[in-house]
Amino acid sequence: MMCIILLLINLTSCVCGTFVVNVTQTSYQAEENHNITLEWMFTTKTGSSLHSLYIYCELLTDLRASVLFHLHGGVEVPESQDEQFTGRVQCDKDVLREGRLRLHVSRLRTDDSGPYMCEVSTHYDGSTATCRLNVTAARDRPEPQTPNTTSRPQPESRGRIGLYCGLAAAALLSV
Repeated sequence: MMCIILLLINLTSCVCGTFVVNVTQTSYQAEENHNITLEWMFTTKTGSSLHSLYIYCELLTDLRASVLFHLHGGVEVPESQDEQFTGRVQCDKDVLREGRLRLHVSRLRTDDSGPYMCEVSTHYDGSTATCRLNVTAARDRPEPQTPNTTSRPQPESRGRIGLYCGLAAAALLSV
């Protein structure tokens, strides 16, 4: 009898806990000073409002957690954002109703590397998912080649005059 009760409790929690957050990519690779879009997907209920949506995303490092994005009751909370991300993170709010969380991170830095965890919850349930971002240092680009100014350029007019004189002489000879 006890096993049946435990089984019913377990099945009930599985059926009720249908809110899921997934990453569209588990790993992202980018270069310093470039931009990237990190994306998570979550289940939505028909007719649910953004006012019931709570999102908390952070970069988890060995030293500390840095808040990347915070949405409380459908309203962005910029004052909770870590200084490291201030002015560099934009959320695409148009797709939140579809169950998509897109965070555009601009001007990437190497210290933006690490695991990003997003917790998405509503009044009825919640879940988390994590992806990893690796930002590599900008590659040194070769400097543009400058023309060699030490050698004297040959005047182009000499070739043209010689050609003109040769054509004129040939014309005279043919007459």
